[in-house]
Amino acid sequence: MTEKMPVLFVGHGSPMNAIEENEFAQAWSNMGRQLPRPKAILAVSAHWETMGTKVTAMETPRTIYDFYGFPKELYEVTYPAAGSPDLVKTVRNVIKKTDIQPDMSWGLDHGTWSVLARLFPKADVPVVQISLDRAKSARQHYELGQQLKELREEGVLIISSGNIVHNLRMVVWDDQQKFDWAEKFDTNVKDWILADDHEPIIEYQKQGRAAELAINSAEHYLPLLYTLGLKDPGEQVSFFADRVTMGSISMRSIKLG
Repeated sequence: MTEKMPVLFVGHGSPMNAIEENEFAQAWSNMGRQLPRPKAILAVSAHWETMGTKVTAMETPRTIYDFYGFPKELYEVTYPAAGSPDLVKTVRNVIKKTDIQPDMSWGLDHGTWSVLARLFPKADVPVVQISLDRAKSARQHYELGQQLKELREEGVLIISSGNIVHNLRMVVWDDQQKFDWAEKFDTNVKDWILADDHEPIIEYQKQGRAAELAINSAEHYLPLLYTLGLKDPGEQVSFFADRVTMGSISMRSIKLG
């Protein structure tokens, strides 16, 4: 019998979390030590948007440095995990309502590797990344997550990476600062999750000014919907690294199961 895998949503924040020793990096490392060892990882990152849904299909995905202006040390980090053609086939089989296209050009962007460098620092678990289709609605992303449920029974750890609150236009360079609206929306999402009430999370555009400021662009928010789509009724939920920082970034991370 294969152990049913948990599901993670990780608020990834700055790519510097891959190399800095801070509370978020420590929380991710601690979580990595608690996780059962998966056969493979399927990652949903805020940083790969496409037309249509794609999956990385190469045997050795490259490490992508999709940022600029950071220290040289960050560009020297590599995450040499293998790909998994078998997982690609499985993903394409279990998703019935969307045509999934294999991709040979992308790799692992920092939404994936900066987190995995802490969770699985040996890079010894195969990784496949799935893209965010720009044309899909929030509800369609949620429903796509639902279609992936059986992977949990097959030893696949599904990790989504983004931020519940992510407004770079309003960032302040103070690690302890948090705007009232950012904390309000982050808390609202937490409470909805605990209540098993996913509708207001899916219908985020109806949730008022705090939501509008928290999600000024949706790509960092949408990975959360994959995690929630994977949740079984009554399944245990826990939070880690759950703090708003720099005024307008929520690092709240979630574990199901």
